Amino acid sequence: MNNLKYRLSNLAGKTSREMKPAIKKSIMAAVTVAALSFGAGSAAHAAESKLTTTTVYYVYVNDKFVGTVADKTQVEKLVEAELASAKKDYAELDVDLGVDVSYIPEQVFSSATDSNTSEVLAELKNEINVQAEASALVIDNKPVAYLKDKEAADEVLKTLMLQYITEEELDEVENRKNSPNLPLPEVKENETRLLDANFTVEVSQSEEKVSPEKVLSVKEAVELLKKGTLEEQKYQVKEGDVLGSIASDHNLKLAQLLSINEGLDDNSILKPGQELNVTVLKPLVEVVVNRQVYSKEEVPFEKEVIEDSTMPKGDTKKKQEGKVGMKGMTYTLTEQNGRVTKKEVIKESVLEEPVKEIIVKGTKVMPSRGDGTFAWPTNGGYISSRQGYRWSRMHKGIDIARPSDYTIKAADNGTVVYAGNKGDGYGNKIIVDHNNGYRTMYAHLASISVSVGQTVSRGSQIGVMGRTGNSTGIHLHFEVYQNGKIIDPLSKVNR
Repeated sequence: MNNLKYRLSNLAGKTSREMKPAIKKSIMAAVTVAALSFGAGSAAHAAESKLTTTTVYYVYVNDKFVGTVADKTQVEKLVEAELASAKKDYAELDVDLGVDVSYIPEQVFSSATDSNTSEVLAELKNEINVQAEASALVIDNKPVAYLKDKEAADEVLKTLMLQYITEEELDEVENRKNSPNLPLPEVKENETRLLDANFTVEVSQSEEKVSPEKVLSVKEAVELLKKGTLEEQKYQVKEGDVLGSIASDHNLKLAQLLSINEGLDDNSILKPGQELNVTVLKPLVEVVVNRQVYSKEEVPFEKEVIEDSTMPKGDTKKKQEGKVGMKGMTYTLTEQNGRVTKKEVIKESVLEEPVKEIIVKGTKVMPSRGDGTFAWPTNGGYISSRQGYRWSRMHKGIDIARPSDYTIKAADNGTVVYAGNKGDGYGNKIIVDHNNGYRTMYAHLASISVSVGQTVSRGSQIGVMGRTGNSTGIHLHFEVYQNGKIIDPLSKVNR
């Protein structure tokens, strides 16, 4: 008879409450065959009953049969060694092997022992999947970050919040949530009160088992929630690259590419090897803060101009000094990740009324008096030289060349106080006093059309452009003085 004929099933020492179904059937079959064999003949029974029995173990991993071993201690040692190694590698985490190992013992005749320990150990090692207990941060029913425990997950949310509010403000908000009916006193000058602080999306927590590599530190989790990624993609500029093509190749708009690369603009010159950031950050969650702010703000005063026909045109005098007012403003501000997204006035009070400024302006036109503004002294032309240092010397006025004709005109009403040639390098020149603190000078003229003491009106001809004096070509040299001091003509002249 074969070995099965003599197998006895002995379930003494059973480690599970119930035998695995497959083993149950195997044992019942063995008992049936054994009973038939004993009935076949007492001689055979007597001879074979002298055989010794031994215990074997059917090894199951997560209810999956992986093999039979004669010595389960080898399996236990492997499990212990793998668990010790996992705990060493992930000392900060609560880890397990992700497997449930169980045994079913059976006593069999030694001749029936059929075990392959090395294969069982290899299969067990293959089934091991180290997992860590973790607390998941969940957004929209989807885990987005895993932390080692609930305390670490809470720390992530707190750290994210504290980037936009203080710890004292956070405590204040929590206390207010616990006592929502407590009245709030009005904010005072230069005071800001935090009304509320929340996230843009609901963030919940759940307990999960995950691969230890997926568990993040608090710092990493904060960065992930802020940026939407832990790996920002970079691009290295190649020969011939332009900003537009780089943006297009990475599904970005040019404005987005510029915004995520500090110092870059439309006119930037790219260099081969230059590294650009091509990742637009999309935060998984943002912090929304509602504040109440009180501030004092100035109220500008109005200006009123009163015309006086008895006062020369160009003259003004202040009848009443203007004074800014003051108002108290209470706002509610909504900030998202530190950016103000909404500002509303909830209360406004006048603390001090503004005082209107009143100016009296003369309108009386006097032929010998200018109004303080100057007309262009030629018929067209261009500025061939500006005021400033030239050839190590100060060029006091501007040079105007190539007009449509050579007529020189008075820049404003006034009285001629000089007309001639002093031999000082200016050649033929005219000086007009506008009787309001301003004087103008016209030099290098070919001819002079006015005389000293003559009243001239704005735009009237006073001479012809030339090249007398120290001049290399036909042009007008034009200077302006205010209260005896030279000023830039271009600050006063109207073209």
